[in-house]
Amino acid sequence: MTYYIGLSPTDILNSYTKRYFYGIRRTDEGDLFLGKYDQLSTETLILNKPGNDVDNFPNFVEGQDFYEGRDQDHELIYDNLNYEQFRWDARSITYEISDDGEFIMKTDG
Repeated sequence: MTYYIGLSPTDILNSYTKRYFYGIRRTDEGDLFLGKYDQLSTETLILNKPGNDVDNFPNFVEGQDFYEGRDQDHELIYDNLNYEQFRWDARSITYEISDDGEFIMKTDG
C-alpha cells in the first residue's frame, strides 16, 4: 500500500475537469495548424505572441472555449493571439485527415 502526504496522483488527475487544450491557427503560408497541449506535460502553451498589449487576447480562462478569433470579414480580432479558436476537453483526442479527405477524430475513451 502507498501512502501520500498531500494530494495523490489520482487527486491531481481528477482536479483537471478539462485537461487538454486544442488550438487552431493559420500559418503565414495559409495552412491550418492544430496544437494540442496536455496540462500535465512539461510543454509550454504560448497564447499571445510578443507585441503590443492591446493586441493580446485579454479573457483567457482555463476550461473556457473560444471560437471568435476572426470577424465577419475574416480579419483577426486579436493580432497577437496564437490560436484563432480553441477548446478544452477532458479526453485526449487525435485529429487527422484520411486519404479520402475525411476529417477523423479518435478519442482515448
